[in-house]
Amino acid sequence: MTLYIGLMSGTSLDGVDGVLVDFGTDPRSGLHVVADAHVAMPPTLGAELLALNTTGPDELQRAALAANAMARLQAEVVAHLLNKADVEPEDVRAVGSHGQTVRHRPGEFDGTGFTLQLNNGALLAEACGIDVVCDFRSRDVAAGGQGAPLVPAFHRDVFASATPRAVLNVGGIANLTLLPPTDESAPTRTVTLGGFDSGPGNALMDHWCRLHTDAPYDDGGRWAASGQVDGMLLVELLADAYFRKAPPKSTGRDLFNADWLAHALARAGGTRAPADVQATLLEFTAGSAIDALRHAAPGTRELLVCGGGALNAALMARLAALWPGLLVAATDTAGLPAMQVEAAAFAWLARQFCERKPGNHPGVTGAAGLRVLGALYPA
Repeated sequence: MTLYIGLMSGTSLDGVDGVLVDFGTDPRSGLHVVADAHVAMPPTLGAELLALNTTGPDELQRAALAANAMARLQAEVVAHLLNKADVEPEDVRAVGSHGQTVRHRPGEFDGTGFTLQLNNGALLAEACGIDVVCDFRSRDVAAGGQGAPLVPAFHRDVFASATPRAVLNVGGIANLTLLPPTDESAPTRTVTLGGFDSGPGNALMDHWCRLHTDAPYDDGGRWAASGQVDGMLLVELLADAYFRKAPPKSTGRDLFNADWLAHALARAGGTRAPADVQATLLEFTAGSAIDALRHAAPGTRELLVCGGGALNAALMARLAALWPGLLVAATDTAGLPAMQVEAAAFAWLARQFCERKPGNHPGVTGAAGLRVLGALYPA
């Protein structure tokens, strides 16, 4: 066995997902998820991470302490994984830890910009007794890239097929991977990758749900399904310049946040039932993704969906309805459960680092070339 752990905490701020992955000894054999685990985000930590998305008092200390708390939360996930699989720390080659993104501004300010994932790799290595690889995005940014999305190279390894496919990850932000068809009989799969952030995923829907229902998210999209799409508001939402920007491009809560939504509602004017706003936000997420996919890869025949959005039945139905003839399904149908994909991607990125292989794809991020991504904190 060749074991790695992947840890992911996305912009939805719902918690830390983890997987223990066996990559085997033959690179052609694919991966096997040995165990998975999830630890919910403590409300106080989630609120602090959300607050750190914008400037505020005493940011440096608050960010450092939040990073410590994130490391301890991730260590809980690692402990659960080891316990479930009955595996010792020394049996695991490395932990790939994404950390929590609080700012994402590549290319801005000084021409390089930055992307900031709160993490403490040293503390995590101390807590779990396993080598930790983290800080995956900054090397791509240093090479002139967006630092995101990083998952397309992983998607190519696990989801490429003879059928023109795309993968849509719907976390807080939604990102697309474009997988043109490849010859399954070839000894190695060669696919020209494409990928970019299509816009908001669950972030705005979750915000609106918390604001009006006290629930952390719209379970199954049932609240959205009870409302009516407001055409005027939808036009305002889709008018943002981000949707006209050509790839490579990435985004986050720096743009699509509560203030952005409040301004869009004000520009649209009038009053709306909260359920109608939720219905419109769901249509916005689905429509911006399908519009981007249809423009970038009109020959796509299958759309595999992962992340929390794959559990939203109303969202899945709208994705299918907006492109008749497009097969829309969760990544479970392709062999990897929707809620394991992103964490597995960071296990894969840790393996790439340990083998000194590139983790990015310049055609996706816009970086100057292939780069080995990450920084190592030895056990």
